[in-house]
Amino acid sequence: MSEAVRVAPKKERPEFRNIHVTELMNYRQPLAAIVSILHRISGVLIFALLPFVLYLLQESLRSEISFAHYQGFITYPLVKLFILALVWAIMHHMFAGVRHLVMDLHVGLDKDSARKSSAAVLALSLTLTVLVALKLFGVF
Repeated sequence: MSEAVRVAPKKERPEFRNIHVTELMNYRQPLAAIVSILHRISGVLIFALLPFVLYLLQESLRSEISFAHYQGFITYPLVKLFILALVWAIMHHMFAGVRHLVMDLHVGLDKDSARKSSAAVLALSLTLTVLVALKLFGVF
């Protein structure tokens, strides 16, 4: 073996490490990634609140008195915020799910189409949530 091969300096290899949860805010995510993450969060929210919603439905259908009780329960502002969070989760999950189904058909996979479809998902879900919020809080 020649002397040049033995003495040649080794190049520093780049270090790739996993991203820690605390470092997530340092990375700029594309809009499609944010919509995908919100799709997962909304699915978990729907799944977690489903027993509560079913319980309220069951209890409200029991009698007229229980219906009146839960009708009064829904007038509290904190309960309205929970309902609004659930409405956002359902709207976002539905629109993002349709987006993912369309992408499964290999439509809109390029970067520009993905950005536009993710912006459309956010715009639709937030617009409908704002409309429900206005109705829920008695604006119209």
